Amino acid sequence: MKKITNRKKQKLLITLAAFVCAFAVLFAGFGLYVNDYYRADLKAIADYEAEVSVKEEMLDDGSLVYTKDGNKNGLIFYPGGKVEYTAYKPLMMACAEKGFTCILIKMPFNLAVLDKNAADGVQDKFPEIEKWLIGGHSLGAAMAASYVSKNAEDFTGLFLLAGYSTADLSGSGLKVLSMYGSEDKVMNMEKYEKYKTNLPLGFTEFEMVGGCHSYFGLYGMQKGDGEPTVSAKEQIKKAAAKIAVLVK
Repeated sequence: MKKITNRKKQKLLITLAAFVCAFAVLFAGFGLYVNDYYRADLKAIADYEAEVSVKEEMLDDGSLVYTKDGNKNGLIFYPGGKVEYTAYKPLMMACAEKGFTCILIKMPFNLAVLDKNAADGVQDKFPEIEKWLIGGHSLGAAMAASYVSKNAEDFTGLFLLAGYSTADLSGSGLKVLSMYGSEDKVMNMEKYEKYKTNLPLGFTEFEMVGGCHSYFGLYGMQKGDGEPTVSAKEQIKKAAAKIAVLVK
């Protein structure tokens, strides 16, 4: 058995040290990235909560459920990328008041791309629900579309809030709502137009005049967004009203 020379040992140690350093830098970078996210505006959310009367429940995985007695339709929501999921509580409450049992999914590190199959098993928890929608905001919309492309038979419709589908849903038979604000400066409109052909013929497109990218949730203004001329509360209520039409 050949002995390892001191030079070989030195090279091995240098290689190992370089690997450890590279891993440490990568880990630190990931930590900084995932901790740089938009926080829910707790005061604005509390003010909104004071105006509605819906039930709130937390599932074992941290996802939140909003409903009212007698709601027969269900809705699964994927939050936007790097946005604290609780920022979408008001939208879920608004949809609950429109007859939905709403499940607000908690995503790992606030990134739906890390668990696009998060909707698996959710419907089984609510056997009383007759019709199901799935949707999301921005990156969450894209991931919800990706999920439903493989599970279209389990849903009545899909809603995309300031987002688009890179998956082909043209033959899915789903009802689809695509909504964005006229002042949205975050969504890539070139890609939005490009991927429209992935949606079923006759899908509903709605441009909310005065709306922006950020106001589908309550987390302040997203970097680079446009200047809205409507309030976040108004945008949220209009979005809920449009979503509700998908089950009529």
